[in-house]
Amino acid sequence: MKKLTTFYWITIGLVLFFFVPGAIMNIMKTPDWVEVFNQLGYPEYLLPFLGVAKLLGCLVVVLPQFRRLKEWAYAGLVIDLVGAIYSAVMAAGFDPGLLLMGVAVGIVFVNYWLWHKRLDLAAAEA
Repeated sequence: MKKLTTFYWITIGLVLFFFVPGAIMNIMKTPDWVEVFNQLGYPEYLLPFLGVAKLLGCLVVVLPQFRRLKEWAYAGLVIDLVGAIYSAVMAAGFDPGLLLMGVAVGIVFVNYWLWHKRLDLAAAEA
């Protein structure tokens, strides 16, 4: 269980690494993000909304409570990444930099799986 918990928290850290900086930049509407959104054809006013949603999703994923909400948070984070990959490919074609976003999707999935594995082990021990 200790190894599992360690891997779980490592993947949580990676999820936060992928999402929190971008979420903060979304909320701040930094010029780089505004330009990206303009290139993708999205309205600028979505930036703060998405940033807050990402931060809330990260918060829920980190907190030990809120099982049902956590399921939704994981789904939201994956939808955000997959939607960003799809939008980028449709707007500008494939870019090898998008592979990093694919890795982020994989890390979210691994973290989700580890979370469920920890829940199963805790239930078996109880």
